[in-house]
Amino acid sequence: MFFKKENSIEHKNSSSLYKKIQKLGMVTILFAGLSISSGFANEPEDKSSLHTVYHVYSEGKYVGALSDDKKLEQLKEERLEKAASEFAELPLIIGTDLSVVPEKVFSVGADDALVLGKLQDMLTVEAEAVGIQIGDETPLYVKDLNDYEQVIRKLKLQSVTEQELAEFENRQQSTEPIPALKESETRLTEVRLSQPIQSVEGETPPNLVRTVDEAMTLLNKGTLEEKKYAVQAGDVLGTIASAHDMSSDQLMELNPGVTHSTILQIGQELNVTILAPFIEVEAIYESKEIQPIQFKKMTEKDETQYKGEEKVKSVGKDGKKSVTYSVRKKNGEVIGKSVAEEHVLEEPVHEVTIVGTKVVPSRGTGNFVWPADGGYVSSQMGKRWGRVHQGIDIARPSTRSIFVADNGVVTNVGWHSTYGNRIVVTHNNGYETLYAHLSSIDVKVGQTVPQGTKIGVMGSTGRSTGIHLHFEVYKNGSNINPLSVLR
Repeated sequence: MFFKKENSIEHKNSSSLYKKIQKLGMVTILFAGLSISSGFANEPEDKSSLHTVYHVYSEGKYVGALSDDKKLEQLKEERLEKAASEFAELPLIIGTDLSVVPEKVFSVGADDALVLGKLQDMLTVEAEAVGIQIGDETPLYVKDLNDYEQVIRKLKLQSVTEQELAEFENRQQSTEPIPALKESETRLTEVRLSQPIQSVEGETPPNLVRTVDEAMTLLNKGTLEEKKYAVQAGDVLGTIASAHDMSSDQLMELNPGVTHSTILQIGQELNVTILAPFIEVEAIYESKEIQPIQFKKMTEKDETQYKGEEKVKSVGKDGKKSVTYSVRKKNGEVIGKSVAEEHVLEEPVHEVTIVGTKVVPSRGTGNFVWPADGGYVSSQMGKRWGRVHQGIDIARPSTRSIFVADNGVVTNVGWHSTYGNRIVVTHNNGYETLYAHLSSIDVKVGQTVPQGTKIGVMGSTGRSTGIHLHFEVYKNGSNINPLSVLR
């Protein structure tokens, strides 16, 4: 049990008042003396007939007179003892501002029962506690400085771990220079509060002194008790939200699982308290990473090499760089990340490829154009009707003209039992193309055909079910899918 016994005369804001009362007492005594002096010849002055009364004031207002100031002290003791039975761990004081001024009088004229009754209603008990001041406000109190420090630590531990905080505090207290950040290391550099916070000594009603857990709830939510709303007939999310000064999205955020499509049930309780934290904590980290610097792919043109020929001049190799990040976290979640420092450790080696630009009508470029005047692929390369289809079929073009897909020399023309009228073009770069089922042929063997030259007309000769072009591509003697090279 902790409480403080107060003196019979309190001087809080009462020095000037006390002087006025002293003057009043002197005037009273003076008038009394005058009345006594009128009969002084008949009887002697009897100083033993003077009595002391105690005038009680509360915040400058007169309460009444007591015959004995000890009765006020006893009343205070009783109030403190009663409060101490409920708040045994708190140091308690009388919170009411009282002043007691004694006065010598001949007639007591005090009504102790009436005055003590008034004081009984006026006396308040307060606890001496530690306030948590945030900015200019003190929204709550805790028992003592130890509880205050626990609250501050718990606030920080919502965003950082015990180990991180301990290491950070050790670095702050050490006089040694902070070592350079190591590769792949992350460390806490700052714990930042959204507002200034400090402890202040003060008094508050004992029932408003919060435990550490209650203080944490208040600081995080702005309230100890979340308000609930019971759904009424005809309610929808929008009307409930509007009635509580919030949006439907905010209402759904406060009630996980509730969506626009949720059918509300009569009597269903919804949380309608928008949380407004008194303070928020951010943790600032620095993190060092070694990252690759990707090499670039570059080309150099060479007029002495044929178009389509390529040669690697230098092989690409990634470089390395050291990057230090500043990372902001709130409640363990990353809310921001920025580069604080960056150093190149190893420059990348760019990959350089020599690309030929020399064009010869009889030599392919390696870039194949569509061999027909529009149309679409009516049959893909692969297994078909129990056999392998070695090319693609192109049907329904705008015209039936067939064009050579790349520069080359005609090496074979004429009839084939399967292909019908066909043309084979060698491109002198490892590629060869075949054009089949033509109705007519416009070129001859040995003829040089630049890319896009008309070489025949689409038809349905040989083993064919309709007018189309059968087109095949060979690379170094191997049949490949034409769609892999056509553009």
